Amino acid sequence: MVEEKLAAARADLADREGVLVAFSGGVDSSVVAAIAHDALGKNAVACTAKSETLPAEELDDARRVAEEIGIRHDVVEFSELDSEAFVRNDDERCYHCRSMRLSAMFDRAADLGIGVVCDGTNASDPGEGHRPGLRAVDELDAYSPLLEHDVTKEEVREIARHYGLSVADKPSMACLSSRIPTGLEVTEERLTRVEKAERLLRTWGFEQFRVRDHDGLARIEVGEEELAVALDPDFVRAARDHIADLGFDHVTLDLHGYRTGSVSPAEDTDTEATSAADPAERNPLDAEYPTD
Repeated sequence: MVEEKLAAARADLADREGVLVAFSGGVDSSVVAAIAHDALGKNAVACTAKSETLPAEELDDARRVAEEIGIRHDVVEFSELDSEAFVRNDDERCYHCRSMRLSAMFDRAADLGIGVVCDGTNASDPGEGHRPGLRAVDELDAYSPLLEHDVTKEEVREIARHYGLSVADKPSMACLSSRIPTGLEVTEERLTRVEKAERLLRTWGFEQFRVRDHDGLARIEVGEEELAVALDPDFVRAARDHIADLGFDHVTLDLHGYRTGSVSPAEDTDTEATSAADPAERNPLDAEYPTD
């Protein structure tokens, strides 16, 4: 069944003169890029949009995976912070972000004489709650070959393993603005301190994590299997000292562990869009790492 879907997607793209793939380096867009390169060779281009909400490590990963696939890789730059609607950070933030990001892709595709822009939306995505970003995909008429050929998330990972992609089991990674509660303005300062805090967690060896920025309170989430490491006194001291140095007033550990959209409205799961949450209302089971 998966082989048939892959063959259909490859034949579909092979019928086109060229495609540009909106490429984050995550498993979904990497699979689309691999299929496109398989079908079209040099007429397929992977393009990553660089902005303040993209962690530097993710851009490095995108470059590495594009090289792994063998596909041409372009980078375009833009700033979501130029949009008042995005900065306002309401429950349509992901729509505004996706609209700007895809618009940058279409501009680059036009420069290259390419008429089709593909994205990595898969067949599992539409059923996952409030997804305003998908509306932008529809409005801009981006093509989603995984969705078109009913490839689910599980099947995406299977295809990634078929192509030998190193990101086959990579956890989903939402943009940095998803760490900031809805209603709290997205600023470069907040994005920067979240990125630096998460870089520390990555350096310390954590694999599934988020640092949520509650207006000066850093709430660390790690995968359930990594909670014991996060409770180790050595890590507690390191988190208290180093993350506080980034500009946070308090550092806490969420004892529920990592979960997608953990401070989101219950119906909103699009790229982990978050809802307003006051530090005083945080979960009473959170463990606080004092900063003084």
